[in-house]
Amino acid sequence: MIKAVFFDLDGTLADTAPDLAMALNDLLDEERRPAIPFNSIRPVVSHGGNALLRLGFNMEESDPGFPALRERFLRIYENRLHQDTNLFPGMDNVLARIESTGRVWGVITNKPEWLTLSLLRKLGLESRAACIVCGDSVKERKPHPAPMLHACQLTSMQPASSLYIGDAERDIVAGKAAGMHTLVALYGYIDNHENPETWQADGMISAPHEIMAWTDCLNQKL
Repeated sequence: MIKAVFFDLDGTLADTAPDLAMALNDLLDEERRPAIPFNSIRPVVSHGGNALLRLGFNMEESDPGFPALRERFLRIYENRLHQDTNLFPGMDNVLARIESTGRVWGVITNKPEWLTLSLLRKLGLESRAACIVCGDSVKERKPHPAPMLHACQLTSMQPASSLYIGDAERDIVAGKAAGMHTLVALYGYIDNHENPETWQADGMISAPHEIMAWTDCLNQKL
């Protein structure tokens, strides 16, 4: 049975795209570059800050100016971390239902710890999560399964009784490699050119409220 539910953060648990998009456009304005429409930024958010900078500046990580640009971007983002970020509609009810049924839930993200913990604290979730595994919590990051296995160790759960939900292919790859059940969050930051049906997840959901129905159905089968 599913005893633990783990979430990706950006684009799965919380809608962080508005603040990340504004941070990117603020940086572009500082650098006297044109703003990028939100609809063009949103699908890139799940791929992290480096991907956003590549979008905005057409610059690779190997460029000498990239580290300083990334540092400035993160500082701008830190200052508006929770201005327009909220849980996806219905997610708070999902978390409450998980807790009320004796299951545990946690967060597994590639986002740095100093940003992740601050954001979850402002959302009122830091103390509720059974574990918070960040991009710098272990040596490897998703799509490597190490963060998933670390979350299981922290919560004393087995991968086979755990579910991971994410909106990027690397989320599904990492979850499957760890031996977890996996769900694609179709409501997240998935670009039109991506094909989540080819990611070989156990299922796909269009809204957070479908999570509990899916787990209940799976538990009945098991």
